[in-house]
Amino acid sequence: MTADATTPARAASPLLGLLPPTRPTHVLDVGANPVDGDPPYRAMLEAGLCRVTGFEPQPEALAELLARKGPYETYLPDALGDGAAHTLFIAAASGMTSLFRPDPRRLGLFNGFEEWGRVVAEVPVVTRRLDDVDGVEPFDLLKIDVQGAELMVFQGGRRKLAEAVAVHTEVSFVPLYEGQPVFGDVDRELRGQGFVPHAFAAVKRWPIAPVVFGGDFRLARHQLLEADVVYVRDFGRPEEMTDGQLSRLALLAHHVYDSTDLAYHCLRQLTARGVARPGAANAYLAALG
Repeated sequence: MTADATTPARAASPLLGLLPPTRPTHVLDVGANPVDGDPPYRAMLEAGLCRVTGFEPQPEALAELLARKGPYETYLPDALGDGAAHTLFIAAASGMTSLFRPDPRRLGLFNGFEEWGRVVAEVPVVTRRLDDVDGVEPFDLLKIDVQGAELMVFQGGRRKLAEAVAVHTEVSFVPLYEGQPVFGDVDRELRGQGFVPHAFAAVKRWPIAPVVFGGDFRLARHQLLEADVVYVRDFGRPEEMTDGQLSRLALLAHHVYDSTDLAYHCLRQLTARGVARPGAANAYLAALG
């Protein structure tokens, strides 16, 4: 797949003229269930600038993804994890299905979650380590939301993650599942693999039951529950990144996360290496207005 020069994204993007992609950006979407709406890379996908390989073990969610997928999307039924046999706990709310058993005591602390996390079925499943999935080609962005099993996937994918430049992951501050790793566990693992936090893409706060503010049981004050955190390859150590990694980090920074400063930094590094033309970084900023 190539990004056609007439696509709206190419016409509108000041970066593509300065840093033409040598190949489409590859996104790996683990837990691709569309329950939360459009993924963060949607605009890039629609412009033909990336391709997606998704994993979704829930049959109904997988069927929906397959029914509406475009030409640059592939979806597989595998449950990624540590390669061991587990139980998949099917929850009343599809988005809460997990390899970890929902914890009723914790769920009861937050409005609505006691019902959403109610287990309606238990299905035996054999997980696969990401590093053991031969059909997955090198990817640039890992987007993952697997209700507590993120750490399991990261640990089972260290070899393939070494090629990636960004990870968009859900993290939990208050565990809703038994034995669920929390933010500190995930942060330690990703830092150990050479990533640093870049942005909070979303922060979910939730009211502590039974308090309801303004008649809306979802309206929160301060209690943190979960967040989507974007990690990027440590840009403070550019010497540890290839030209391709710097280029794809710049493209993701601009097209997915509106991170102008990170894209500029990558362009400067590429200019110093003779990959981008002199003045490319300043031309990029000037074109943004």
